[in-house]
Amino acid sequence: MEAGTQAAGRGASGAIALGAPPRRGEKIIKGLLFTAAAVSVLTTLGIVASLIEETVSFFGDVGIFDYLFGTEWTPLFSDPQFGVIPLIEGTLLITAIALLVAIPLGIGSAIYLSEYARPSVRKVLKPVLEVLAGIPTIVFGYFALTFFTPNILGDIAKLEVGVFNALSAAIIMGFMVVPTIASVSEDAMSAVPGSLREGSYGLGATKFQTSTRVVFPAALSGIVAAIVLGASRAIGETMIVLVAAGQVAALTADAREPMYTMTSYIGAVAKGDLATGSVQYKTVFAVGMLLFLITLVLNAISIRFVRKYRQVYE
Repeated sequence: MEAGTQAAGRGASGAIALGAPPRRGEKIIKGLLFTAAAVSVLTTLGIVASLIEETVSFFGDVGIFDYLFGTEWTPLFSDPQFGVIPLIEGTLLITAIALLVAIPLGIGSAIYLSEYARPSVRKVLKPVLEVLAGIPTIVFGYFALTFFTPNILGDIAKLEVGVFNALSAAIIMGFMVVPTIASVSEDAMSAVPGSLREGSYGLGATKFQTSTRVVFPAALSGIVAAIVLGASRAIGETMIVLVAAGQVAALTADAREPMYTMTSYIGAVAKGDLATGSVQYKTVFAVGMLLFLITLVLNAISIRFVRKYRQVYE
């Protein structure tokens, strides 16, 4: 009886402990985490606030229809034209080529690291792969300009390209995006329970079949999120395209030609040479706002896809 009473007392004290208010340290940690989240939100709102005033002012001088659907972009000429389509086309074309390079290499690397590589090999290869993400992008740009264009595209591939061209910038950008896609995809595939692999092997599947038909579909939401993250990274890249792609707002699908992207235009003209308050000055904010909205839409699509197709395992 006495033992039962003691057990009940311990249970009651445990319940009291569970229902006790959080300690001071926990409150501090909660406050720091909330502050970090609030700073992120406030930073985003600050970026929008810094863009929206000049963007609205820009559309007071330039019609929004002429801006969004015009096919000539010459804001610095004596007869300025403000059609942003060439910048959007150059941005999307270079991003598409970069993803054609990055997606196979990134997902292939992720499959190898997750399914084939021994733990000792993975510990070496994954950090080496992620080193690419730490290389300054201007280094990638000059590598594309001084080595890849003349030696690879010109001498080996025998392509007729100029010193500045979108193809070289796009391919090198793809290599830059590989670590992002590979790392996030590998994390998603490693999170797939081993029981799914064991069940596949038990049914007689090979390692390749297990990787591509079991693990890959199970991690699809994370892999798609990695691809969208890589696409956002490519769309927002500045220095590679600024150095290697040239600065010609040409509406063309030929990647061998020089091109402007939205980021390279901002980087090229936002150097303090434009008169504050001029229409040319405001174009920087209008293009920046459009770029922000495109990236926001991509991230929203990614979040929706991940939530819809996320696999939950117990």
